[in-house]
Amino acid sequence: MIKSDDRFFSNGVSYYGPSENPKTKAECYVWDWDQLCMITIKGTVKLFPPEADAEIPILARFVDYLSPEIRAVTVDDEGLITAVSTDPEEVDVEFIGYLPFSTTESLHDCRTIQYSKLKELDRLGPGVDLSTYDAETGIPQKVAFKFNPWGKAVRIRMAWDELNLLKSLPPHPNIVPFDRVVLEDVESRVIGFTTKYIPGGSLEDSKRPFRFEWLQQLTQLVDFLNLDLGIKHQDIAPRNLLVDPETQQILLFDFNCAASGKRNLDDTRDDVVGVIYTLYELITGDNSFTKIPHWERNVDTVYNMSEWPGNRELDSDVSTFRNFLNEWVTKRRSGDDMQRYLNAPNRITWPDVPTPPDYSVPIEHGKTSDGKINWITGPRLTRTARKLGQYIFDWQRPPKSRLKASENRE
Repeated sequence: MIKSDDRFFSNGVSYYGPSENPKTKAECYVWDWDQLCMITIKGTVKLFPPEADAEIPILARFVDYLSPEIRAVTVDDEGLITAVSTDPEEVDVEFIGYLPFSTTESLHDCRTIQYSKLKELDRLGPGVDLSTYDAETGIPQKVAFKFNPWGKAVRIRMAWDELNLLKSLPPHPNIVPFDRVVLEDVESRVIGFTTKYIPGGSLEDSKRPFRFEWLQQLTQLVDFLNLDLGIKHQDIAPRNLLVDPETQQILLFDFNCAASGKRNLDDTRDDVVGVIYTLYELITGDNSFTKIPHWERNVDTVYNMSEWPGNRELDSDVSTFRNFLNEWVTKRRSGDDMQRYLNAPNRITWPDVPTPPDYSVPIEHGKTSDGKINWITGPRLTRTARKLGQYIFDWQRPPKSRLKASENRE
């Protein structure tokens, strides 16, 4: 089940008057990763002052008891519901013109599966479900199904890049294997992908002893990705490292921030730095440094500490881990590491995300100077796409708590 801290995301607040006036009307827009929908909460500045972030805890009180059709909730200054609305016009969300599989040439060598054949078992996190399906052999397969239900341009690009990268990676004992492209059933549009499900849990679990061989595996994997494939993961952290219960090896996943050469490259998210922070957190249990925005971090603060106090069971002395790390970091930092990365012999590349054909449908965008309607093509809101009769894939679903209650009654 999705962690409570990860379930909601505030997408902003609109004020209809001075934000200093407690009686000014306010509208808050909150995305619910459990139900995969946006909910508008209406109230006043008294309840929703700027930068107070009050909308999420207020919505969390009653969201699981709302009808799935409700799009907006009005609350009084005590946070109690006074009115609800099922009008879809209450919510402005970006339309996603999911790409028809026929237009995604780079994916045509992938196996596919229809969305209707996936059975949800659990909700692992934002945009990731645990699912099962029957393979062609009739044997059930457990998979992690990853999808992007948000129409923001950066998320569409990240989803496309991760899918193309994962399907192109060579098999590796320390990377979660790619499985299939997921297509919706009506028009065979690409809505996500599956990877093999690894049930062993991540290294974020502080009760799991940490092995020296896992550090060796991680550094070897980073060298392979960076210096052979020209890929930087850019989000190496304990939460993105699983332990395979069958092989007892670590497996890296979540490549949605990855760079290929200069494409998507972020100098503040270097993988060597990521390994340093990861090992420090695994040994000490201190994640305070990784909570700092990555562009504001100074890795030398951690790297040059005289001692890393051990707060986790280890199979070797802390000094063994640190000495190995120091030797590896020195090797990576010697010479021109960036040029070695940029000149990687087996760089993986893929095409830019295509423009969805849906966006060629003109929409009204104001008027010209002579009063004529200005027609444009491109991104639009879901309400606009609906009025134009465009195909919309609906992700919304009941809250997991309601499904569990129904299962228990059965």
